[in-house]
Amino acid sequence: MRIGVLTGGGDCPGLNAVIRAVVRKGAGVHGHEFVGFRDGWRGPLENLTMPLGISDVRGILPRGGTILGSSRTNPFGVDGGVDRVTENLHALGVDALIAIGGEDTLGVAAKLHERGVNVIGVPKTIDNDLNATDYTFGFDTAVNIAMEAIDRLHTTAESHHRALIVEVMGRHAGWIALHAGMAGGANVILIPEFPFSIERVCAYVESRFQAHYAPIVVVAEGALPADGGEAVLNKGLDAFGHARLGGIGEWLANEIETRTGKEARTTVLGHIQRGGTPSAFDRTLATRFGLQAVDAATDGDWGKMVALSGTAIVRVPLADATSELKLVTPELYAEAEVFFG
Repeated sequence: MRIGVLTGGGDCPGLNAVIRAVVRKGAGVHGHEFVGFRDGWRGPLENLTMPLGISDVRGILPRGGTILGSSRTNPFGVDGGVDRVTENLHALGVDALIAIGGEDTLGVAAKLHERGVNVIGVPKTIDNDLNATDYTFGFDTAVNIAMEAIDRLHTTAESHHRALIVEVMGRHAGWIALHAGMAGGANVILIPEFPFSIERVCAYVESRFQAHYAPIVVVAEGALPADGGEAVLNKGLDAFGHARLGGIGEWLANEIETRTGKEARTTVLGHIQRGGTPSAFDRTLATRFGLQAVDAATDGDWGKMVALSGTAIVRVPLADATSELKLVTPELYAEAEVFFG
C-alpha cells in the first residue's frame, strides 16, 4: 500500500517521532511505501511531496518541529479544494492518508473520510483539547517549558517586588495554564473556561504582597474577564475561522498596576512552548501513536483516530474526536483554586 503522511496546524514536539514510527514499522514490518506531503493540507492540495523512506527518518526522534512542515491550510475553504486533493492523491497512486494534527487538521480528515478518502488520524496539540483521548503529545513538553519559566520568574519577582504575569497558549482550553500553574506554584491561574473577576485577581495579588511575597499570575491567551471587557487583541482569523488572540497578559498587568499601585510585568511565552526537543513522555506517546496508526491503516480501519485511554492505545471514530473540545472541568479548576493567593 502507498500511504501519504502529513502534519497540519501548529507544530509541536513529538511530530517527528510519529513520522519515524509510522515509516519504520510501515515499511520495515508491513512493506508499505510512503510519501510525505509538505506543509499540512497544502501538500495534497498543491501536490507538494517529499520522499519518506526509512533513511529519511533516521535521527529525527529528538528533533522538535516536523520534517514535513506544517500550515493551517483548509481545503474546504478553497474553491474546488476537495476535488484537487482527491485528484492529486489518485494521480500519485496514494491509497490512504495518515493525518497528524489537532481539531482542525483532523476535522478536515473526518470530512474527507465521509467523501470516501481512506484516512487515519493521529492526535497532536500542545493544548491537550482534543476529545476522545486522555492526552495528546506535545502537551507534556509545553507544560514543562512553561513550568520552568514560572520557576525562573519566581526569583526575579521576589527580587523586584513585582507582580509577574505569564501568558501561555490556550485559545479555548486552559490545560497548559492549569498544569503549568499548579506545577510552578502560581498564585492565580486564569483560563478560558471560567471568566475571571479582575477585582478578585487584584485581591489575590494584594494578599500575596501583604504576606511579603511577590505574586505570579498565569493566564491562558483566551481567558476573559467576567464583565466582558475588551481584554484580548483580536489579530484576525486563520483559515479555519479562529481568532488569533493576544494581549490578555499586558491588559492584566495594566489593570493590576492601576488598581493596586504595585508594579506588574508580563512575559508572553508564545511559540517558545512549541519549540525544542520533546520530553520523554511525548517521545514515547508519539511513537506509540505512530505504531498503532500504521497498524490501523494496514487493517483498513479507516475513519479512525488512535487515542490514549488510560495506558492503552485505542481506536476511536474521527467524528467523535473532533465533535467537541475537551475542556477543563469545574471540579479540576476548583482543586487548583485551593492554592490561589
